[in-house]
Amino acid sequence: MPRTSGPAPPAITDALAVYLQPRVLVVLLLGFSGGLPLALSGATLRVWLRESGIGLETIGLFALVGTPYTIKFLWAPVVDALDVPILARLFGRRRGWLVFSQVLLIGSIVLLAFCNPAAVVWYFPFGAALLVATASATQDIVIDAFRIESLPESEQAAGMASYVAAYRIGMLVSTAGELFLVSGIEGLGVGRGLAWTWGYLAMAAVVVVGIVATLVAHEPEKSALAAAEHATRARDNPLVRVARTAVGAFQDFLTRDLAFAALAFVVLFKLADAFAGIMIEAFVIDLGFSRNEYAAIIKGVGLAATLIGGFAGGFVARAFSLAASLWIGGILQAIANLAFSWQAVAGHDIVMLTAAIVTENFTGAIGTVIFVAYLSALCRNPLHTATQYALLTALAAVGRTYLSAGAGYVAAATGWAWFFAVCALVGVPGLVLLAWLQRRGHFKDL
Repeated sequence: MPRTSGPAPPAITDALAVYLQPRVLVVLLLGFSGGLPLALSGATLRVWLRESGIGLETIGLFALVGTPYTIKFLWAPVVDALDVPILARLFGRRRGWLVFSQVLLIGSIVLLAFCNPAAVVWYFPFGAALLVATASATQDIVIDAFRIESLPESEQAAGMASYVAAYRIGMLVSTAGELFLVSGIEGLGVGRGLAWTWGYLAMAAVVVVGIVATLVAHEPEKSALAAAEHATRARDNPLVRVARTAVGAFQDFLTRDLAFAALAFVVLFKLADAFAGIMIEAFVIDLGFSRNEYAAIIKGVGLAATLIGGFAGGFVARAFSLAASLWIGGILQAIANLAFSWQAVAGHDIVMLTAAIVTENFTGAIGTVIFVAYLSALCRNPLHTATQYALLTALAAVGRTYLSAGAGYVAAATGWAWFFAVCALVGVPGLVLLAWLQRRGHFKDL
């Protein structure tokens, strides 16, 4: 039967060549810049705190530093509604915000570098880390909007795959890379506190990668529509403009056909992945694996599987229609949980654990890239791109943050082998809703 919908599968050479397009390379560099600061206010900072003698109770409070990533949708309308003075004239609407957030990020990391926890009261590094997280979350808002608006449809899949892979590499640099760097500086005879300071200053310098990407990039053509809109409302009160943008973003989305069903699908699509993911560490420890064994797999073949899976997801998204890609990603990430059921039966088997983690990371990355493709396709209005995407990603986190909270009770009641089978079944409601949306023609306009 002849193919009736979706793009023709690309040749391998075409699929690889698209990753070398200048716009895709810019997105790749921006992805690295986006992933870099995440650990600097999180996991890496907690290592520095503990080595400085900070108590466990205080270190626990530093989890609150991640709040800006959760509530970034609250100031996303500012990014859509207002332009950064001077920078917008020099670089354009989106690039002006990128430069602003990246300069703010460098300044915040430098400030944190000089907040030695061993020498100052704990709330100074807390405040500096909160600034780092806020600047990083703002950069994420702008990068997402820039990526969606600047890439043509033929390059969106490659752009998303490149962004996800580079984001992971940026996180690796600011975790393992930063720890190795601090150890190396300490090995030169520098005191521990000063070694951490120099390590954070080095990470601040690495943010320049994102600034270079911004400077060589071109402002998205879709910014012209927003620029014209901003010009007509230049005399309006800024708060009124922000409020109007926020309301407009909601109205623009919620008045679409099947809007609430689409929002429910956003919550459910990655739920099987999230439900299992929250218990993986406890499962591995219960089977008798050491933290070093687990870390070595995650940082080694696990990372490689994630990167390869990301690019495989980009190929799938480019080769098939959006609905078909979501079917592939949804089924794969649900079935991958059965590898851990097999692991539970096999017991302490390092080869089997490696295979299970590789399977989960590979399929999860495919699902993530395709899911990001779907979220990006939902954000079609350049006046509201940043706001709508930030809201959708916040909604997508509901499954990971709240609906997965009962996973431990399920695991305790069923045992590990059956728990991961249940995790596979948790993906079924999302697939049922996907079938319903497809029948109602939801994907024809995306």
